[in-house]
Amino acid sequence: MQINNPLQMNDWGINKFLKVILAIQLAVWGVIGLDAIGIQIPILRQLIGFIYLSFIPGIIILRILKLHKLGNIETVLYTVGLSIATLMFTGLFMNTVYPIFGISGPISITPLIITISVLVLALCVLSYIRDKDFSNPSFIDVRDVLSPPALFLCLIPFLSIFGTYLVNFYHNNIILMFLIIIIVLIVILIAFDKFIPKNLYPLAVFVIAISLLYHRSLISMYIWGYDIHLESYLCNLVNMNGIWDSTIPITYNAMLSIVMVAPIYSIISNMSLTGVFKIIYPLLFALVPLGLYRVYQKQTDDRIAFLSCFFFTAYFSFWLISSRRQWIAEFFLVLLILSMIDKDMDKMKRSLLFIVFGISLVVSHYGTSYIYMFCLISAWLILVFVDSSAMQKLRDDIHSKSSRYKSEKTAGNSNSLKKEDRTISSTFVLLFIVFTLTWYIYVSSSSAFNTIVRIGDHMASSIFTDFLNPEAAQGLDIIIRETVSPLHSVAKYLHLLSLFFIAVGIITLMRKHREMKFEREYAAFSLLFFAICLGGIALPHFASALNTSRLYHITLIVLAPFCVIGGITVFKMLSRVVKASWTDQRARSSLKVLSVFLAIFLLFNSGWVYEVAKDHPGSISLSQGWVKEYGDAEAKVGFYGAYIPKEDVFGARWLSKNMIPSSKVYADRTRKDNVLNSYGMMPRGSPLLSNTTTKISEGAYIYLGHLNVVEGIGTGPFQYRDFWNMTEIFHLIEGRDKIYSNGCSGVYR
Repeated sequence: MQINNPLQMNDWGINKFLKVILAIQLAVWGVIGLDAIGIQIPILRQLIGFIYLSFIPGIIILRILKLHKLGNIETVLYTVGLSIATLMFTGLFMNTVYPIFGISGPISITPLIITISVLVLALCVLSYIRDKDFSNPSFIDVRDVLSPPALFLCLIPFLSIFGTYLVNFYHNNIILMFLIIIIVLIVILIAFDKFIPKNLYPLAVFVIAISLLYHRSLISMYIWGYDIHLESYLCNLVNMNGIWDSTIPITYNAMLSIVMVAPIYSIISNMSLTGVFKIIYPLLFALVPLGLYRVYQKQTDDRIAFLSCFFFTAYFSFWLISSRRQWIAEFFLVLLILSMIDKDMDKMKRSLLFIVFGISLVVSHYGTSYIYMFCLISAWLILVFVDSSAMQKLRDDIHSKSSRYKSEKTAGNSNSLKKEDRTISSTFVLLFIVFTLTWYIYVSSSSAFNTIVRIGDHMASSIFTDFLNPEAAQGLDIIIRETVSPLHSVAKYLHLLSLFFIAVGIITLMRKHREMKFEREYAAFSLLFFAICLGGIALPHFASALNTSRLYHITLIVLAPFCVIGGITVFKMLSRVVKASWTDQRARSSLKVLSVFLAIFLLFNSGWVYEVAKDHPGSISLSQGWVKEYGDAEAKVGFYGAYIPKEDVFGARWLSKNMIPSSKVYADRTRKDNVLNSYGMMPRGSPLLSNTTTKISEGAYIYLGHLNVVEGIGTGPFQYRDFWNMTEIFHLIEGRDKIYSNGCSGVYR
């Protein structure tokens, strides 16, 4: 039995297409209306709201652009990308224009639902006018959807969800431990060409990505991490005030990926910001490996593409980075790469997508945007130089030919080279630079622009003194750090081996670029991202601007396939195979060996090995019990630096509600920057409580969290890893009234 492919709605007949769109629009109005009269159906509004915001605007825009027969992966990616971009810029328009007409709270339910609904209906009319005659639907076989491999893969994310539930409420990690083994099994099965067919590789990539993301993000009923707390604070300000204040001098505040996307999802779907951050953003970020699979597949083959994506997701920063704005930025970066190498698409339409995704990247994350801008400019210069050199060589050939026939033939080749399609144009480069600098200079009091200026100045002043200096910062941390046990040393060398594979893969690209299928724009970006990766090692201050692991994670977006290619090359060399094809039997054997390496890589990165061996485990998903019961002070500081106990949240909310306005609140570094910021809605500029504090201001409050009260440890003043015994500050607390306590968190005044 075959049915219309829902993933390619833009290929349906216009009447059926518009009926589905209008049905979803009516459903949105219906669930919001039911909520308004007090009838709430669990999950329904959240589900319909997510589908509406994530897919409807984008799929209509694809129809308007007459982009058809894209394939399932490209259709989903472009649809979601265009939808998120629409939300960001619609919210920006409302925030800027509506107050002029007396609407003081434009980012609230009534203005939002009216504006987005009118926009959707207007886009429907435009799509009918432009594309009413197209109808060429694709179909899917229900037997494929209900096949054992497909059902097996679809069940895996539920293991992640149930596993985190078991950890949160019963402190049992057995399902999550089993989940990691299942993911490893999938990798081995695909590498050995067993059970899972090639047409399900994209589903396997998405399933692995969302399962790994959820196995971390769903731990605790509250957000955890570092950046995410300030992001939550800014989003809460938008929700509370109904408007975004673009003048707040915080770099995060310039990112529409946070201050517009999260509040709009929260308001339309009637979901808390905590739910949006923990459920919706991981779903969107899981599309990044899916997009990378398509990028890699177009230039290598199915298995290399799958293993490359698995390597990208197996690196711990994939699920450990808490910055939701970076997640959205990486999604747009992948869309830029995908549209860059898609030479089959109409050039004008591809250029339009390139501009939309480029501008969306700028308003999503300044760090990723600056890295992309550097690579964009450099890649454009490289390609211009290569083209100029090739043209000059052809002219020399023409001049040296004595035969007119040969001259004309060579001249024809010259013309074809001149007309060769190059996605990276001088126009786009200039547009991206101008928009990036303009946005970062004029939004949030130039905080994002000033940040990169300070980083650049610091790098310039220290480039020689800190070159390969292990004491300067964390750039060489992965190489020179001391490990606490032999098992942790194994993990260190696994990382170094993966870096070695990438280097070999890049060298292979340089030696055999004519034999490989990599687009020349992608090859240029690969060399530049590899240079950035090396710069993160050799220039510590360059890496510390984003954090070493974060910087490496970003470079893997482009470099991941070279780890696989390099690994295959190394294993083939070890087998003494010379000039073997990528598709021969020995290459496949090398790929199988590499899959075992990558499986072990995940077992170490996830903390599974350390939890089994009880060897200094630190995963907040797998090892909560061990850390709480047996962890030393350093382990507990690291754990509670990310994990937020519910008692800390209750204390922060109580203090925020009952304190005298404008009073000072003292807390240690971790509590000040996380729970008081996100759940207490207190700016991060509040006074610091540390073992260097000499005096508490009159009438100020002192907030203590679980780490302070139960474990007797405080953090700061400079980093979370700075810690001290609470007995060192007892003299600052003695004689003060305890005005709140829940046993694990307290407030003094």
